[in-house]
Amino acid sequence: MHCTRKLAQDIYWVGADDRRLEKFENLFPIPRGVSYNSYLILDEKTVLMDGADEAVGKVFEENVQYALGGRPLDYLIIQHMEPDHAACIARMVHLYPELKLLGSAQAGMMLKQFFPFDLGDRFETVKEGDILATGNHTLSFIAAPMVHWPEVMMTYDMATQTLFSADAFGTFGALDGHLFADELDFEREWLAEARRYYANIVGKYGGPVQAVLKKFANQQVSVIAPLHGPVWRQNLEYILHKYDLWSRYQPETQGVVICYGSMYGNTANAAAALACRLGEAGVKDLAVYDLSTTHLSTVMGEIWRAGTLVIASPTYNGGLYPPVEALLNDMKALSVQNRRVALIENGSWAPASGRLMRTALEGMKNITLLGNTLTLRSALKESAEEQLDALAKEILAGL
Repeated sequence: MHCTRKLAQDIYWVGADDRRLEKFENLFPIPRGVSYNSYLILDEKTVLMDGADEAVGKVFEENVQYALGGRPLDYLIIQHMEPDHAACIARMVHLYPELKLLGSAQAGMMLKQFFPFDLGDRFETVKEGDILATGNHTLSFIAAPMVHWPEVMMTYDMATQTLFSADAFGTFGALDGHLFADELDFEREWLAEARRYYANIVGKYGGPVQAVLKKFANQQVSVIAPLHGPVWRQNLEYILHKYDLWSRYQPETQGVVICYGSMYGNTANAAAALACRLGEAGVKDLAVYDLSTTHLSTVMGEIWRAGTLVIASPTYNGGLYPPVEALLNDMKALSVQNRRVALIENGSWAPASGRLMRTALEGMKNITLLGNTLTLRSALKESAEEQLDALAKEILAGL
């Protein structure tokens, strides 16, 4: 049974939702599932924009066949070769033997790596500025390398001013029948997942994202159609502004995120005491996370949101508590920058976590380390109140 939605003149969503998948890329929890968006243009020539994951292959195939209504499929444009979009290419080739595949030169190379079938003259390389005229629609190609793979390109339909944006502007979460962002409360229900998606999937590549944003800054775009999550047809400035901030590593808010690792609750108690002081001082945008129980992808999304980060860690085997070390490694890998960071260290006989956290953070770009570090010897005592107050005051002074 088919499930399609009309996107614009002659353009239909033919993708599928996956609510069975527990982890995206087998790394990131997706309790609300994920959508694999694919779009079909029904013109004098028919054009499919990307495929879907093999897990939803049967549904995807039925949707494409229904939307085509017995017509042949002339072109499949490959914007991104990651298997969650490209795995069903073999299905399409089998169903439509005359199908032409269009993609970047690197996409052509990856096709040979992923699939055993002989491409012959089926694949055609396209590059930035190339045009595909399908009748009433004219498609132009925009190179988008490292957003977030090197072969990525986007496609712009001049007739409907639709930007098919590949993985950019994507969001975790199945669509639940609502295709467009204006059909739902995006800020309340989807923004956190959009941010978590950006931070963990695209976040390392802020420079390439900025480069692509500049490419279509003067282009009239009426619809943004990503490969995951809702499609944008209203208030595009909202999501474009978010992407501009995120890709420049600028915080959305002047909030405070406190992340701690704690073996027996003593470091957690210090984090809670600091949060209490900040809350009492009027800080509303305040969140506290236990790194042993909160997935790193959630924490990274929060770091992308807020301007101030507090990291609290006990010393463990002479080093950092493993969940804290994992956080710092992820921050470095994803190029986190332009944040204020305060530290809380703990150690029963030889506190080393503060020094180690500071060293790790000093190796990152544009990180402002606050001067006051709260040092615990096993547990938070009344004697540390002056230190705790000084740390809270320094955090507040920068908000």
